[in-house]
Amino acid sequence: MKNIFYQVDAFTSGLFSGNPAAVCPLESWLEDEVMQKLAIENNLSETAFFIRTPRGYHVRWFTPQCEMKLCGHATLAAAYVLWNHLDEKRDVLEFDSLSGKLIVTREGDWIKLDFPQSLAHECVKPRFLEEGLGIVVNKVFKADDYIVLLENEKAVKRVEPFFEELIKVQSRGIIVTAIGDDCDFVSRYFAPASGINEDPVTGSAHTQLIPFWAQRLGKLTMNAKQISKRGGFLKCALNGDRVYISGQAKLYLRGEYYLS
Repeated sequence: MKNIFYQVDAFTSGLFSGNPAAVCPLESWLEDEVMQKLAIENNLSETAFFIRTPRGYHVRWFTPQCEMKLCGHATLAAAYVLWNHLDEKRDVLEFDSLSGKLIVTREGDWIKLDFPQSLAHECVKPRFLEEGLGIVVNKVFKADDYIVLLENEKAVKRVEPFFEELIKVQSRGIIVTAIGDDCDFVSRYFAPASGINEDPVTGSAHTQLIPFWAQRLGKLTMNAKQISKRGGFLKCALNGDRVYISGQAKLYLRGEYYLS
């Protein structure tokens, strides 16, 4: 059986930056085991699978290790494929997911994700966090992930994790963040327990970072950079209990995969 898939660089306007995601449109769901094997074969941080529904689409995301509850960059990539390669005409798309209803809007060259926010609260420093990050940690917060607040952008860039220790932290992932030099805030995201040592650009992390920084900066709209090696740029906004995360995308490849 021949199937079409796409690889899209998300949260970037050019190739070889942002976060690459595989996008696999389906007529009906494959078995979970098959989708997991495809994600392993793709060997990207996320592979998005979607099917059409009466209201829009249903999307699921797999890392090479497990299915995820929420993924921003692969949802952005899926919407990009629908609009640019699958002849979708609607400017507003509705995706059902494990995190509920997700709204994605086309705004010129930008794609806006409308996701639920996730609020972080200060917490006790977990075991292995300092050993894993290789730094002294003063303040730690917890939402879906641990958030470590650092003094400046340079400190975020300097973090060199020891992943064999960081994987022991009982959490989906760990975010390190600080005020940016030429944007409102910067971050990096580590998720070895999910099979991703460092994710290039993480939309789901910004469901936590947007309310976190909105409170500290007193701003509802912000620009953010994820300063991984590939890097990515995100326009962010807080709207009640929802966050808007906007980015651009670029197609890298279109191909076929065979299941028999």
